[in-house]
Formats: sequence, structure tokens, C-alpha cells
Amino acid sequence: MIRLFDFIFSLFGILVLWPIGLIVYILGVFDTGSPIFKQERVGKNQKPFTLLKFRTMGVNTKSVATHLASSSSVTKLGAFLRKSKLDELPQLINVLKGDMSLVGPRPNLFNQKELIEERDKRNVYNYLPGITGLAQINEIDMSTPEKLAKVDAEMLDNLTLEKYFHYILATVGGKGSGDRIKE
Repeated sequence: MIRLFDFIFSLFGILVLWPIGLIVYILGVFDTGSPIFKQERVGKNQKPFTLLKFRTMGVNTKSVATHLASSSSVTKLGAFLRKSKLDELPQLINVLKGDMSLVGPRPNLFNQKELIEERDKRNVYNYLPGITGLAQINEIDMSTPEKLAKVDAEMLDNLTLEKYFHYILATVGGKGSGDRIKE
């Protein structure tokens, strides 16, 4: 049932929000010259997939977890996109394709060994990663791998349609701030 809602909402989101996406894309061309950010992430059953986002950092920024990136890497447009969560719009394509869900644990990089180990212990990788979830609305990021994995597992073990909608509405309503960037 959740996959059906993921498909419907991501398709609807793409159809309704494409003008905003086009504007962000054009601004991104002027900002970095390469507005779409693609990165291999850990998906369901630890299979790789290519995550799509609007670029918020310079093109030559080292590929590390967000909490390890320097704030000086974030462009002015990128700061706005991160704050408004518009950088996440292209992930609706990942949801439509079935690589992600709207609700699930945020997908991590393959070099985040401690987080992979903690999530693996708790069977988090038995589920699709998501755009938002319990950890995101409570501002728990990847800088605390054990805590994040525990919250992810708790969310997945208790996920209902009611909670699915709650996480989405809380995120759209502005709750949570995503992964923190070091100052």
C-alpha cells in the first residue's frame, strides 16, 4: 500500500512541481554550471542506486557525508535550497522509480562503515531508504550512527499509513532540518 502512495504522490509531485524544478535547474546552471547532483548511495538490501538532488555545494566538493562537509562548500543558492528543502525535489524521481520511498531511513554513502554496521544489525536495509522519516523530523542525522540506526529501526518496525502521512506532513510543514554541515 505504501508503494502505491509513493508512486501516486511522487508522480503528482513531479507533475505539479516541475515549474519550480525548472527554475531551480536554471538558477543552478548559473550557480555551479552543474545543477543536478548524482551520487551512489546504499539502497534496499545494500544494493547501490544513484541518488538525485539539486546541487548545493561546489562541483569539486569532496564526496563525504554531509555532517563532514565544510559549510564553505555550500553555495548561496545551495544554502537556500537546503533550508527550503527544494534540493530534495529530484528525489521524487528516485521514489517514482522505486529506488526510494517518501518515508524511510535517509540513504547513506558506502564509506559510512559504522552506520552501515549499525543499520545492518537492526535490519534497516530490508526496507527502501526514504526522503524523510522519524529521524529527520527529530533532527537526528548521520553524525550519530548508533542513535540514527536505532531510530530508523524503531520507525520501520512501527510504520503505519497514519505515521507515513504524519512524517510527510511534518516535513512539508517545516519540521526537521536535514543533516548538519560542520562550521
